[in-house]
Amino acid sequence: MVDPLIASLKIAASGLDAQSTRLRVVSENLANAQSTAELPGGDPYRRKIVGFAAELDRLSGASMVNVNSVEEDTSDFSLEYDPGNKAADENGMVKMPNVNVLIEMADMREANRSYEANLQTIRQARELVSMTIDLLRTQ
Repeated sequence: MVDPLIASLKIAASGLDAQSTRLRVVSENLANAQSTAELPGGDPYRRKIVGFAAELDRLSGASMVNVNSVEEDTSDFSLEYDPGNKAADENGMVKMPNVNVLIEMADMREANRSYEANLQTIRQARELVSMTIDLLRTQ
C-alpha cells in the first residue's frame, strides 16, 4: 500500500512540471507576438498550445498530469498594412502572428495560480509528513 501523502507529493510534483512547461510556452508566445516572417509573404511565428493528459502511476495508483503535446495553433494570421516591412507582400500586407497578448496573459495567470496551488500542496504534505515523524519520535 502506498502512503497517500507520498502519492499527493508525486501528483503535485507532476502538476508543477506541467505548469512549468505551460509557463515556458506562454512566455515564448509573448516573446514572439510581433515576430514576422523573414521573406515577403511568408508565415510569421505561429502560437503554440500545450496539451495535457492524465497518466496513471502504477506504483502509487495515482493519476498524474503530463504534458501530452506542444502543438501549433492553426488559427488564421491577422494582416496589417506595412509596406516598409521586409515581410510585406506585393500589396504591402504583412502577416502577423496569431498570438493574442490578452489571451496569453490570462493563460499565464492561470498557469501561475495552478503552479502556486501545486506548490502549496507540496508544502502541506511535507508538513504533515514532518508532523507524523515527530509524533512517532515522541512515542
